[in-house]
Parts: sequence; C-alpha cells; structure tokens
Amino acid sequence: MLFIQVNHGLILSLWDAGQMQSEAATDPPAGIACITLSHNLASTAEVDLVMAEAETAGAVIVAAPKTQPWGGYTGYFADPDGYRWEVAFNPGWAVDGGGKVTL
Repeated sequence: MLFIQVNHGLILSLWDAGQMQSEAATDPPAGIACITLSHNLASTAEVDLVMAEAETAGAVIVAAPKTQPWGGYTGYFADPDGYRWEVAFNPGWAVDGGGKVTL
C-alpha cells in the first residue's frame, strides 16, 4: 500500500485490489471500477452512525462495520452507482492543525 498526502487532511491510498476486496468481503459488480472511496472518522461510534445514515438513505451495506486485523474499524456500502465507500476509524491516524496526516 502507498499513502500520498494530497491536501489538507486528504490522503490518496493505493492498495492491492485483492486486499481491498478481501477486507470489504466482496468484489465490485461488473462494470464498476475497482476503487473504494473512504470517509475517515474520529471514533467507532461515528462509523456506526454514518453507516446507519447511509443505509437509511438507500445505500446497500456491503460489509457491516467490524474491527480489522490492522487495528482499525471499517464498514462498506455501495452508492446508487455501485461504487464502494469505506467508512473508517483508524486509531493510528492524526491530522494536525496544518492538515498534515501522520500515522
């Protein structure tokens, strides 16, 4: 995996497609690019709340939130176009006042 800081608190992460599909417990549907958009939050409770809000709004839950082997807490949903969204809490991430993300 590779992390590139691209803006204030914004990271571009490049992962092995198989690793991401394994974590999300699903392959994207035919015709959907193998990308995942991620929304990182400050707690596991916030992840649960956003996942519930997404489901209420009509998103399809792809993988319910759970603690991952790397220590974070993630859930996945598909938007109306079929793209995967990761909703995540990473206890090792910090964003300073200048927007720099550190692990």
